Amino acid sequence: MTRPLPLPAADLPAEADDSPPPVRVSWPERAPQVDARALPADEGAALFVQVWQREPHVLPLADDELQRLAGWPQVVEVPGGRTLIRQDEFGDYLLIVLEGVLLVERTVPGSKPMRLAEARAGDMLGEMSLLDSGSRFSLVTTVGTCRIAVLQAEPFHRLMQEQPRIALALMAALSRRLSLRVRQLSARLGALLSPA
Repeated sequence: MTRPLPLPAADLPAEADDSPPPVRVSWPERAPQVDARALPADEGAALFVQVWQREPHVLPLADDELQRLAGWPQVVEVPGGRTLIRQDEFGDYLLIVLEGVLLVERTVPGSKPMRLAEARAGDMLGEMSLLDSGSRFSLVTTVGTCRIAVLQAEPFHRLMQEQPRIALALMAALSRRLSLRVRQLSARLGALLSPA
């Protein structure tokens, strides 16, 4: 007589959890909290195109395709000291830094926030949550006045359906950014784990 194998931990029934449900925050909710001011569409698109063209490793797009891509995100200006993304919340938007500096931190209970990075023009933030619907990994705050392109989930999904070539260019840029982050994390882990 064979005995059933024990279930892996992931397949065991979940225990009752008394913690509050995760907070889900959309950009229309966050924008007024951070005093985001929408830039005129033509000004925002021109700024987006300028930053996109500075990135040497993106898929090349024709001028008209780049103009169409620039029309999908909303470009906003946000004052300094505003929290655009909170750790552990669920969000439906991706940020692309166009001007200014954003501080990326991770908090651990019982200790001070740990600085992970400073995001500058061309950097993308929040893409993991947009792609996998998971919780946010870090806290993102504006250091000074910043201009940011915000792409929400619904327009992002429409872009993939209606403009697949343009969406492919954006996905390639996202993939490259994620790959760079994984390499940086691997290098940090390697340094931490190497014998002194």
